Amino acid sequence: MSQPTTDRPTEAATPALAPPLLLLIVISAMGPVALNICMPSMPGLQQAFNTDYATVQLTLTVYLVAMAISQLVLGPLSDRFGRKPILTAGLICFIVGSALAAFSPTIGLLVFARLVQGLGGAAGMIIARAIVRDCFSRERSASMIGYVTMGMVVGPMVAPYIGGRLDETFGWQASFLAVIAVAAPVLLSVVVSLRETHTHSGTREVFAPLVSGASILLRSKAFWGYALTLGFASAAFFSFLAAAPLIAVELMNLSPSDYGKYFPLGALGYMAGNFMTGRFSERAGPDRMIGIGNVIGVIATLAMVAAASTGTLHPLVLFVPMAVTAFSNGLVLPNSIASCVSVRPDLAGAAAGISGAIQLGLGALVTVITGHVQDGTLLPLAIVMAASIAISIVTARMARIHMQRLHTH
Repeated sequence: MSQPTTDRPTEAATPALAPPLLLLIVISAMGPVALNICMPSMPGLQQAFNTDYATVQLTLTVYLVAMAISQLVLGPLSDRFGRKPILTAGLICFIVGSALAAFSPTIGLLVFARLVQGLGGAAGMIIARAIVRDCFSRERSASMIGYVTMGMVVGPMVAPYIGGRLDETFGWQASFLAVIAVAAPVLLSVVVSLRETHTHSGTREVFAPLVSGASILLRSKAFWGYALTLGFASAAFFSFLAAAPLIAVELMNLSPSDYGKYFPLGALGYMAGNFMTGRFSERAGPDRMIGIGNVIGVIATLAMVAAASTGTLHPLVLFVPMAVTAFSNGLVLPNSIASCVSVRPDLAGAAAGISGAIQLGLGALVTVITGHVQDGTLLPLAIVMAASIAISIVTARMARIHMQRLHTH
């Protein structure tokens, strides 16, 4: 039986194989860009397909569910077959789904296209995390993931604005065509220049990583603690994605492009948090950074609850607390991810996939909950966000206790 180990630099630290930081940033950004670029178009899709907003919202929920399911498979398979071939296959699937979405004549086909797009869109996010852990120790991984996600948010930050402008000028289909135009050269770069970083020898059975790796990780309380911390902290962001377009466009009378102008406030907050992670995680340690981030997140979301309780509907009441919450996510998420893949570094792909699936699965669940409790005010969204961060604090405490126990054995 494999020994439970928290950090094995001799097995999982090969900096010489590390790809350029820019490539890691770009492949990580593909999935979030595709998620965010069509957000301003969601209210307009009601008229385009003569349907209700709950059905349109499936284009978001299905995308998140698809990414969650995909990560369960792609992460472990990258432990078996290597990072590069799995990433290549994922990007091809992503491009095919984007093309289907661009030419969908019905809302049903658009939802299916988002399913295909999401299955491939998970590849860049999950493989980039595994590549970082292949090349660096836990503390250094947290810093590197912080820098990667700091740069990664540049794309998603401008995506809603670009998507809004494309929607107003060319129609909702233009956003998906723009995604293809970016993804195609990224695929070419991966095929031509990415070196394989997963050099460990392992079982030759195809499905063994899906079963044995998952069973080892899912028996680890430390892994569960960090994965749930990751999931509930980011659930606050996903609940915002689900409700913010309707609140901003329908209740605050913002245009799709105006929504895209305010959205970067949150992205800038997230980028700043990731910058702090990159600077201080090696020195402070992942657990301390997670704790600080969650405290900031609770303060921000409770402030949103207080403001929403007065019935105030103003863009800054919506976006400023979100920017601070995003800053807290920038501290919590990279350190939680680095901790998940450090419970068993030899299973970094499986850990990245399973934790990512938990993250997006909780995100999809929260989007459904947020949609059902929406009552035409900001208050339900604020409560869901505050509750998500509060649960993240509890799971982070559990994770820290069990990780310390692993270190002592």
